[in-house]
Amino acid sequence: MPTVYEAGKQYTGPESTERPRPMSRHETSPTTVQPAGHHRPNACCFCWCCCCSCSWNEDRERAWRASRGTKLETIPNCETCTKPTPEEVRGWSQSFDKLMKNPAGRNVFREFLRTEYSEENMLFWLACEELKNECNKHTIDEKARMIYEDYVSILSPKEVSLDSRVREVINRKMQEPSSHTFDDAQLQIYTLMHRDSYPRFLNSAIYKSLLQSVSRSSSES
Repeated sequence: MPTVYEAGKQYTGPESTERPRPMSRHETSPTTVQPAGHHRPNACCFCWCCCCSCSWNEDRERAWRASRGTKLETIPNCETCTKPTPEEVRGWSQSFDKLMKNPAGRNVFREFLRTEYSEENMLFWLACEELKNECNKHTIDEKARMIYEDYVSILSPKEVSLDSRVREVINRKMQEPSSHTFDDAQLQIYTLMHRDSYPRFLNSAIYKSLLQSVSRSSSES
């Protein structure tokens, strides 16, 4: 597929006749309840090994990737990070910016988003950050195309929620992609996570358990 698109031609993503348009998350209830018996053990959530090597997680990730079909394999399951301090963990409740600027915070928040079946928002944001660090034109073209196919195309099961104005901007910029092609879309998804998911994250068992864990460790040391 070419990476530079004919002027005036809207980029609509890859043509496909093999799969129907998936139901958008907006056509279902905004709150999805995870079935009983499928809760992830807390111990794995906070091992901070940055490789998630437990067999349970490996099986889950293989099944998840098989069903979701991500092309951007460069995004790891967990970002490399150190165990957060109690001050850092408490700071995440004070500012969404602090949470998103901290690799450990992004890992925990990403784990929470996974329980709500909206991890694609974080994956898209991370992919945009990775794209902005690229300088090679060929690499930028290729990564921009993969981001479009994975997160913007209506054919993707990981399509993120973008308004029509932002989609029009992306389609126009995809005629000649740059490292900032998805800046407007990235900001919109960042705002969505801040307003929608972040308040629930602060009240989640994942965050509260971590806060108790690091506080207990600090008091015992």
